[in-house]
Amino acid sequence: MTYHIPKLKHTESGNFFLMAGPCAIEGEEMALEIAEELVRISDRLQIPLIFKGSYRKANRSKLDSFTGIGDEKALKILAKVSQTFDIPTVTDIHETHEAALAAEYVDVLQIPAFLCRQTDLLIAAAQTGKVVNVKKGQFLSGESMKFAVEKIRESGNNNVILTDRGNSFGYSDLVVDFRNIPAMRENQVPVVMDVTHSLQQPNQSSGVTGGRPALIETIAKAAIAVGADGLFIETHPTPQTAKSDGANMLQLSNLEGLLERLLKIRKAIL
Repeated sequence: MTYHIPKLKHTESGNFFLMAGPCAIEGEEMALEIAEELVRISDRLQIPLIFKGSYRKANRSKLDSFTGIGDEKALKILAKVSQTFDIPTVTDIHETHEAALAAEYVDVLQIPAFLCRQTDLLIAAAQTGKVVNVKKGQFLSGESMKFAVEKIRESGNNNVILTDRGNSFGYSDLVVDFRNIPAMRENQVPVVMDVTHSLQQPNQSSGVTGGRPALIETIAKAAIAVGADGLFIETHPTPQTAKSDGANMLQLSNLEGLLERLLKIRKAIL
């Protein structure tokens, strides 16, 4: 599977690529700290890296949940990460007017799973000319994502990535159907497994999403084994203090060992 993402390094290695970073941009120091470690690891292992961080969290269960530090402030931090380490960045957008704004600062625009059928949002993202990463809705099959790809391509943009993040299972759990990975690859686009979000336990009575981070390695191994082109992993030095999605994030110190083990699987299947 071929793909082009500006500033993406180590693409000649044949390894899967990695979208990784905190759930939300909490501040400049934290973002640079995480990015520095991700760059060190990815350079050593020759893994193409895209730094991930949400400049604003629009989908929150409770009114008082953390949503961000300010749009422009967070976007400028993402731009600084990119400039400091010469790596591409990705952030999610939620409304059509955000596409042009975010495109001024990042290399990849991400469409959240709940919004993957929003035609106007997909068109707005496509028309920026940026790479568009569309997360598969928890309510959709892998096969149905061809329509999202068609909307973006017919808007004049062929730079599309599809990302799986599990399917709804009952009211408060998700399961991963690994048939979705080869199904989405039929669209001739890179397919990513969002490892950490697929382990969320949404709709908890507390109003705070739960998670099962102990299964991160299980989901990641299976995704690589069935041919995922990339992995999406939210990570933080101390997930228990993260302002968003701490319940399902990977502790940053555990990432390097995990990637080493995943590369062995990748090598075995090539």
